[in-house]
Amino acid sequence: MLDVSSFAAGQWIAPGSGARNIASAITGEVIAQAGNDALQVQDMLAYARNTGGPALRKMTFHDRARMLKSVAMYLMERKQALYDLSYDTGATLSDHKIDVDGGIGTMLVFASKGRREMPDAHVYLDGPPEQLGREGQFMGRHICTPLQGVAVHINAFNFPVWGMLEKLAPTLLAGVPAIVKPATATCYVTESCVRLMLESGLLPEGAVQLVSGGLGDILDHLDCQDAVAFTGSAQTAMMLRGNPNLTENSVRFASEQDSLNASVLGPDATPGTPEFDLFVKEVQREMTAKAGQKCTAIRRIMVPDTLLEPVIDALKTRLSKTTIGDPRLESTRMGALVSASQKRDVLEKAALIRGEAEQVFGNIDDFTVDGADKDKGAFVPPMLFHCADPDSASRVHDTEAFGPVSTIMPYRDLPHAAELLNKGKGSLVASIITNDGDTARDITLASAAFHGRLYFNNRTSMAEATGHGSPLPHMVHGGPGRAGGGEELGGIRGVMHYMQRTAIQGSPDILTAIGKQWVPGATEISDRAHPFTRTFTEIDLGETFNSPARTVTLEDIETFAHFTGDTFYAHMDEEAARANPFFPGRVAHGYLLLSFAAGLFVQPDPGPVLANTGLDNLRFMAPVAAGDSIRVRLTVKHKTPRNDEYGEVRWHVTLYNQNDEAAAEYELLTMNAY
Repeated sequence: MLDVSSFAAGQWIAPGSGARNIASAITGEVIAQAGNDALQVQDMLAYARNTGGPALRKMTFHDRARMLKSVAMYLMERKQALYDLSYDTGATLSDHKIDVDGGIGTMLVFASKGRREMPDAHVYLDGPPEQLGREGQFMGRHICTPLQGVAVHINAFNFPVWGMLEKLAPTLLAGVPAIVKPATATCYVTESCVRLMLESGLLPEGAVQLVSGGLGDILDHLDCQDAVAFTGSAQTAMMLRGNPNLTENSVRFASEQDSLNASVLGPDATPGTPEFDLFVKEVQREMTAKAGQKCTAIRRIMVPDTLLEPVIDALKTRLSKTTIGDPRLESTRMGALVSASQKRDVLEKAALIRGEAEQVFGNIDDFTVDGADKDKGAFVPPMLFHCADPDSASRVHDTEAFGPVSTIMPYRDLPHAAELLNKGKGSLVASIITNDGDTARDITLASAAFHGRLYFNNRTSMAEATGHGSPLPHMVHGGPGRAGGGEELGGIRGVMHYMQRTAIQGSPDILTAIGKQWVPGATEISDRAHPFTRTFTEIDLGETFNSPARTVTLEDIETFAHFTGDTFYAHMDEEAARANPFFPGRVAHGYLLLSFAAGLFVQPDPGPVLANTGLDNLRFMAPVAAGDSIRVRLTVKHKTPRNDEYGEVRWHVTLYNQNDEAAAEYELLTMNAY
């Protein structure tokens, strides 16, 4: 018997009044208890706001990214303990890997993106500066800074680890503390994961708290600096979203709800093609992974009417090979639902679907369970329904049996397929299995607005594709309408949900000081040694090198043309070049100018500059003809540490002609030793 504790205001608190029993999904026996009505939620909020928040905000984005990586690696070394606990949720080893390994992997992705895509600073710059005044001395820019409150994460039962970590990673990277509330049915797995994270000593005090059981009246005490992220049923989301305090204080509320996700077999994917076999495999996997208890699982299957029977036969054959049993057995391919109450709910919803569709596979009264008592455990077989008339049906498009239940239906043509897809009124994901680009485009234009993600797969991508039901941290997870209208993940987009976007306006020097990135027009420092002779640590934003001028000759242009093979007429034919509206006659190659620019600003001796790693945002703004001269202004724009040996310096480079007009502009990237 496990006592599943909460971690509140820096202390572990055992179950107390209001505790609920938790049963094993396999045996039905009580294995744990969780819940405590005596939790002081206002103390928890104060602990997060006054201790966790300031500690996290003191760290830079890179500090927090390194913290995430360390925590993820700590969990990776101890994941077997989470596997062992998870069997009683009814999940198999492959299900654990989706949950535990997937959650840890998500943390690692956000850690990597935090180091690569965010600054080693406290302010995130959202887009380039905007010139608001005629002379460039009044500028504007959008920035993002962490909310100064707490994120309340309310998670579903199906992914007790991934569900927590996929919300926690972007929240902590943003610099916001979190209070995690897992579903009670599987909270013992979440509690074990939280214990590991806290025992690691890698998180600041107050960064993470845990509520095992009910949240009490915590939503009544949130304000505009707080955020709520919910995953679960549409009914629960509606109840939470309707909290008057959330509305009155405009508390951010993101909801990821159940939805009628669908998969479409393209007209080109006939029997014998790789796409046909792939479709059958994907549907069977999505019906049985986690016993169908995935918010992204395929609930509706849409196939050309001419392929209905072959698909049903192929699915029945594949589903019949699904071994149901104790998830600890190696032979088991599908375990149990999470609880007896979940089993009742699935069977009730299946009965509603049965009113509009014929059940063509799966008999609740006649199936085998290996190594367990199917009457004591929460076991059900995969259930496949066939809806012959999906146009007049309603239940198959609005009733989700959150288990291994799916309905197949025919479509006449692609517009009809899109119409059926959209009848779900908003989903997390729809998949289309096709090798035809026009089919993919037609479905996208007709149906993308109804889905958070469109997953296309075919013979080309199938070896690498992660599957219909796998949200990835790089891409947004969420969807419109019934799916909740929210977003999670999506790389740095997910971090932005826990930050405030603010427009700042002022002089270039003010914007430079706030954003720690030099803005054109800000003060330049030009009375020091060549910046290439100074280490990453020594150079400052705004350090500028102004080169001497160099005259570009006709011989230079012709030599470059013949040496590179770039004999484009604008460089070699005076008459043709003059006929071009962009050129006054023969002009220098843009890349010749870049080469000359490098020669003008490079300091050739060995020094702190280790490598030139590229250039960004190149623009050619005015032609340079033979006899014109060019000079270069090189300014330190931004500095980003990369490891213990070197950091990246971003230089603002402008090429001027003899009239002090900008001929070219770009950003140069170098790696500089400390």
